[in-house]
Amino acid sequence: MMTNLLLKGLLSGVGMGAITYLCACLALVAAQNRLIFKPVSTITTTPADLGLAYEDVWLSVLTPQDTVEKLHGWWIRATSSSQKVLLYLHGNGGNISYNLGPIKSFQEAGFSVLIIDYRGYGRSQGEFPTESEVYRDAQVAWDYLIEERKIKPQNIFLYGHSLGGAVAIDLGVRKPQAAGIIVENTFTSMRDMMDYLGSFYQLFPADLILHQRFDSLSKLRLLQIPLLLIHGTSDRTVPASMSEKLFKAATVPKKLFLVPNANHNNVGVIAGEDYERVVQDFYQFVLHNQGQLDLVYNQN
Repeated sequence: MMTNLLLKGLLSGVGMGAITYLCACLALVAAQNRLIFKPVSTITTTPADLGLAYEDVWLSVLTPQDTVEKLHGWWIRATSSSQKVLLYLHGNGGNISYNLGPIKSFQEAGFSVLIIDYRGYGRSQGEFPTESEVYRDAQVAWDYLIEERKIKPQNIFLYGHSLGGAVAIDLGVRKPQAAGIIVENTFTSMRDMMDYLGSFYQLFPADLILHQRFDSLSKLRLLQIPLLLIHGTSDRTVPASMSEKLFKAATVPKKLFLVPNANHNNVGVIAGEDYERVVQDFYQFVLHNQGQLDLVYNQN
């Protein structure tokens, strides 16, 4: 009798544990995008606060429910007569106002810059985005540059920071007529990030439940335009080894710039003038299209 009660209790405990584990798996599936995206709605500063003239941009994006939502962005024109344009795709946190420092640097380097907030970020409409939705948001921004601003595709550089790098690579694969891609402190895939983040996620069957994949590594074989990878060697959010892995996998003309002592968000500050030098050099590299060259920059 006692043995039967103990056995029933054990089985009941195992059953409850299995149910709890299954619920945790289902929660990770349902709320996955909320673990990845960290939108902030408040715009803390504008380009004007940095002395930059700008225009507010509102773009219409069609949702899967056939409704229209508005994306907000800024168009910041170059101070020179340069024709080069940068489509700036930010990371998973904050909003466009968190990216004004890098934008100012690119503008001073001769780029006109379009930066957008994905749906749910800043003043953009919508709820928490998903992987497919931020890809569509980037496509809408590209269409705006081509159709409204009449920018030639070969004058458009795609830039992405962190998760924005995955968005830029996805867009670059679909837009082989673009000039090139600059990605900073980005990762190989969300699956690799789960392994990097450690023990908690290793408790779950990641290959089965992961649907927000951001698999840049697999997409690189389809990329046809030049690629510049930038990474801080002291980045603890996304390890620099991921950019090195992307660099090795890419088969297009490519460059890698590793910045010692820089972390996830201060590469431009730490690199200083070398950052602008590398970007300008990449621009010339694209113009002259020197072929399949593997060049590695190191900060002096």
